[in-house]
Amino acid sequence: MPTEEKNIEKTVKEETLKLKGSYVYAVGRRKTSIATVRLYKKGKGIIVVNNKKINEYFSNDKAILAKQPLKFSGKAKDVNLSIVVKGGGENGQAEAIRHGIARALVEFDKELKLGIKAKGWLSRDSRRKERKKPGLKKARRAPQWSKR
Repeated sequence: MPTEEKNIEKTVKEETLKLKGSYVYAVGRRKTSIATVRLYKKGKGIIVVNNKKINEYFSNDKAILAKQPLKFSGKAKDVNLSIVVKGGGENGQAEAIRHGIARALVEFDKELKLGIKAKGWLSRDSRRKERKKPGLKKARRAPQWSKR
């Protein structure tokens, strides 16, 4: 078992070492998640999130959500991505990555801006959890009213 884990770590490290050269930098945000994205111009479609492959880091549906701009632009096999994401939950992180990838793609190829903007991936979704107010149980949930 330990040798298998070392081999997996070694392959991931080899792939992260391959990600060298010129890149486009972008930041994506959603809720409390922040994703810094490096889009390497010449690549084979490798996506590394926090030193893991994207399919190892996310469940399948979240990985698909994060890769939407790449699929839309048709550049999924032409570029490599190195992503560092912090904060929030799985869904917030996936949407922050999507936002960062969309921004990086527009920086990489200006012609993609109209299509990506029409999908709504360039605008930051700024919704957050509302704060709890004093005298209430949650943000808006009041204690049960009793007549007597």
